[in-house]
Amino acid sequence: MDFDLPPEDDPRRLEVREWLEANHNPSPRQLLERGLIVPHWPEPYGLSADPMHQIIIDEELRRAQVRRPDNPIGIGWAGPTILAAGTEEQKARFLPGLLTGEDIYCQMFSEPDAGSDLASLATTAVVDGDEYIVNGSKTWTSGGHYSKYGILIARTDPHVAKHKGISYFVCPTSLEGLTMMPILDMTTAHSFNQTFFNNVRIPAENRIGDENDGWRLAKVTLANERVSLSSAGSLWGAGPSAEILIELIRRNGGLTDPVLRQRAAALHVEAEVLRLNRLRTLSVRLNARTPGPEASIQKIMGDEHGRHVLELAKELAGTEGLLQGSGPSGEIPANMRGGATEVNFEQCQIPGVDRIWHYGFLFSPALTLGGGTFAVQRNIVAETALGLPREPNLEKGMTWAETRRR
Repeated sequence: MDFDLPPEDDPRRLEVREWLEANHNPSPRQLLERGLIVPHWPEPYGLSADPMHQIIIDEELRRAQVRRPDNPIGIGWAGPTILAAGTEEQKARFLPGLLTGEDIYCQMFSEPDAGSDLASLATTAVVDGDEYIVNGSKTWTSGGHYSKYGILIARTDPHVAKHKGISYFVCPTSLEGLTMMPILDMTTAHSFNQTFFNNVRIPAENRIGDENDGWRLAKVTLANERVSLSSAGSLWGAGPSAEILIELIRRNGGLTDPVLRQRAAALHVEAEVLRLNRLRTLSVRLNARTPGPEASIQKIMGDEHGRHVLELAKELAGTEGLLQGSGPSGEIPANMRGGATEVNFEQCQIPGVDRIWHYGFLFSPALTLGGGTFAVQRNIVAETALGLPREPNLEKGMTWAETRRR
């Protein structure tokens, strides 16, 4: 990967810049028609942009303070799966509203008894004519209470190996028999839900791909999820990053304590390593290849980095950091506000970002769990990147050593 970005007079950069100047504050529909929401996708949705072209577009959108539609599960996870496996009718029906953010999506994968071992899911979908009758429960449905659709995996054949009897659906959240119960996290926010299916009828035309091929598609979704969640930000791309924290430190006179100064320098190094490694990860996704272990590596590094950012922010606040809404504050430069990977500063109603640090600090333990736990990611890296043997399947009552002897 060539890390030297194109110069200011690159024709691709000038073309995007001129369009943004002629279309000030473009609507999501205008961005979609110009191919700027997912430029790496093929037409009519994107520009088939190579990785460097994609980075140029991202930079120019940030420069113009233009934000892409906020629909991370739809655009980042559901969209690539529908694009790869959906019919032409399904693409035309689901993708435009998904890309403009008019149709918000949530994820219906995890279950109370099937989290990390997702293939053990128990939610069933039984075919009945041109419909599937779904029964079961999903948990950690982020944003389900304001989503129009959910991406759902359910067991359609209980008589085959657990990975082979699963199908993938786009499930409208308005269907009769589908209910959600709020789950409040330790930040007191209502971000998650438990979803219940009681004889919910999903049209067969909403199944993506072949019946019983859902596990393969779910892995595509999960790989893209790990790429999406592995940004250099501290809240899965939705919060203040190390760059913002260091800029606030600089604007407040720097650090005199050598230990804190060293920790801030380490954050900068971590952020730069993540940025460079993310370019490699993006080159895989933007070239229409399924992310592999590099997505897990990036997520492991990004999760730990996010916690380091938030821990230092709270420590810099001193005893005031014990108070809700406290944290480093100050005016943020305009060119650090407008990207789609930063927090929505307007919602903070303050010139800086001090209130978001407290929320982020409380939320940060979830960084190592969402999108695949830190332990699962390390297993993936160990087996697929390092070539280490798979973890043995322990029989009940047996130690690992006893299993090896057998």
